[in-house]
This record gives sequence, C-alpha cells and structure tokens, in this order.
Amino acid sequence: MHGADPRLVLGLHRSRHHRDILTAALHLGVTALDTAAPYLGFRSHTVLAETAADLLPKFTLSTKVGFFPGDGGAEHSLDPGRLHLAVEKAARELGREPDTVLLHNPERSLTGLSSADGHSLLGGACTALADATREGLCRAWGVASWNPRPLGMVRVDDLPSPDVLMIRAGLLVGIDLLDATAALRNAWQAGETWGMSPFGGGNGEVWEAFDPRPFLRPPHDGLSRMQAAFRTAFHLPSAAAVAVGTDDPGHLAQLVRALGAEVDTAAVSQYLRALHSRRQS
Repeated sequence: MHGADPRLVLGLHRSRHHRDILTAALHLGVTALDTAAPYLGFRSHTVLAETAADLLPKFTLSTKVGFFPGDGGAEHSLDPGRLHLAVEKAARELGREPDTVLLHNPERSLTGLSSADGHSLLGGACTALADATREGLCRAWGVASWNPRPLGMVRVDDLPSPDVLMIRAGLLVGIDLLDATAALRNAWQAGETWGMSPFGGGNGEVWEAFDPRPFLRPPHDGLSRMQAAFRTAFHLPSAAAVAVGTDDPGHLAQLVRALGAEVDTAAVSQYLRALHSRRQS
C-alpha cells in the first residue's frame, strides 16, 4: 500500500466508471476523484453511488455544474438558480456532499457577450456557488475552464474569488493559453490551481516524436516519455494537482511513480522563454 498523494486526481471524463479503477486508485494512494454532472451521459453521479457508495467517502471528490440535459444533447447555463439546484442534485445523487464544486467551462456562455454583460453573468454564477459553499452543500467551489481567454475579457477582480481554478496543463498547452491563465490567476486571486488534460486529450503520437524527459532532473530511473510529460505538467502552469483520466490500473500506477521525479524548473523556464520569443518573432 502506497502513501496517499493528493497531487494526482483521477478524472472520470472518459471513464467507464468501473469499480476496479477506483479500488486500484485507493491501493495506489490516489485519494482524489474528479467528475462532472454531464459525464457518462449525465449519469456519472448516480453510477458512482450505485457501484461504489462504500468507496466514495475515502476520496476527496470534486464535480462540475453548468451543463444541463437539453434537446439533442447538453445545453450550457450560468443561471444562478439552475446552478444552485444542480449542486443540490449532485449531493443527492452522490449520496454525499462533494468536497469541491466547479463551475464547468463558463466561457461557453460568456463568448460573444460585452464585458459588462459577461461580468454580470459570471458574477451571478460565482455567487451561486459561493452561497452553496456557505450553506454546506460543498466544502469549496471553483472554476474549471478549458479556455480561460473569454474570462480574461471580463473584469473578475471584484467577483467572489474561487478556491480552485482548474485549467489545461502540460507541454501541449500553447503560450497564449498559459499567459491567459497567469493573468486570470493574478486578477482573480484564486486559491489552488489544478491542471487537467496533461496529454492533450490522449494524443499519444506526440510523445513518439517528442521526448520530454530532459525536463526532469536525472536520474530518470527508466521513466517513459508519457510519465515525463505528466510530471512536467505540474509546472505548465504551476499546479497543486493534475487530473488525468484512465481506466487502466497499470497506467495509473505509472503516473503515481512519475510523481517521485523532480522537474528541472530551469529547463521549464527556458522553454517558456523560447515560446515567448517565438511568438514575438
């Protein structure tokens, strides 16, 4: 049995939600679990409760709200009333209050709005989640954004400050997105930063052509390119945790092992400078 390491979050985005991956995660010391209301065809919460009710109390659990069943698929909404009801529903379906509730991709409803209208809409949504936290429906709240650039067009410094900001992380994240994340974090004074999608949506072919192991301090102890990419993602941008999805206990074990590697922060800084120089040329 390995010691618990909260830095790795098991994400359920493309997961089949089988019990064996949850038991394997606990055995490996992975005690953080991330899901969302629309995952598994809007059945993620209920399936987790049905198949692993006894395991869920052993995890710190985060979920996301903002997408709702609609005609022909999912619709996005930042309506405060709908969000508050969604947090209540998540707790009922899971059979427990989630530790963290994240506003799911708010940029979907902000894109195309004026700065003033976006500010009002995002402010109401953030207030709804902050209120839900104060009411004990969850322990913390935050924002999960696939593309934080539209959020940067909205003045956020006077909005409720999220406990968590979850964004894309890793070597496949472009410099424009990394800069937008840095600006948003500074303006919003968010608490922790969590990364997600460290492999760029499962694009394994990239790592056949590119070796990220030079971003690790030697010795690498036989770590693979994928392991190096995952470990480096904690610094692009700087993140307290990184969520990764897998249904393979062996893959999860490899990622846990990668956490013991040390990242060469000087190499990461040099890489970022090169990206900035390339953009300016």
